[in-house]
Amino acid sequence: MDAEWERLGPLLPVSNGRCGCWRDHRQVIDGILRWVRTGVKWRDLPERFGPRKTIFERHRLWSADGT
Repeated sequence: MDAEWERLGPLLPVSNGRCGCWRDHRQVIDGILRWVRTGVKWRDLPERFGPRKTIFERHRLWSADGT
């Protein structure tokens, strides 16, 4: 999995600095994948994936810009 991440990581956007540091991309992507695979509601995602608002917003932004 680390080899895949090394290829994927550089393709992801970096924080613009206006809102501070972004939560770890890997953690957020794991949350998005959990949501996609299970169909669980955003509010029911386990806390280990980070704040659900962060996961939802990152998914929304990345979907809109084609990331």
